[in-house]
Amino acid sequence: MRWRLATAAFATMPFRNSDETLRKILTQTKTVALVGASKKAERPSNYVMSTMQYYGYKVIPVNPGLAKRGESVNGEKVYASLADIPVSIDMVDIFRRSEDAGDVVDEAIAVGAMSVWLQVGVINEDAAQRALDAGLDVAMNVCPKVELPRLGIDGPDDKQSSL
Repeated sequence: MRWRLATAAFATMPFRNSDETLRKILTQTKTVALVGASKKAERPSNYVMSTMQYYGYKVIPVNPGLAKRGESVNGEKVYASLADIPVSIDMVDIFRRSEDAGDVVDEAIAVGAMSVWLQVGVINEDAAQRALDAGLDVAMNVCPKVELPRLGIDGPDDKQSSL
């Protein structure tokens, strides 16, 4: 009798967050680019941005439409893309549809970000794997607004912006 191994057993396992990685991202990050930023206070991206600012992060909003109009969000100039941001980006926080997240992850890799954070409901296994393969830390389907207090983190390790 010949044994046949199911090839599905060797398929890539779905991405899983670890508290160790979440803690590393949230303590080592100082500058966050928030892709999908909104001026509307009731939007989750706006609330998360203001919460992260409260915790001491420098949060740079990214939204091509708002950038074209020269807008700002929560006191910060809006940029059209990650490549337009004139400072180093530690974390890219993604508020986009799952199918659009891959392009943002590729941009994050191209600009040399240290990590990508795909927000609650933003799930893209291929993009997460590309980021991991490029050496970035990854968080997916979680929110820093929830994880900061859950992990007992009060912001970046030294609370100093990289600006």
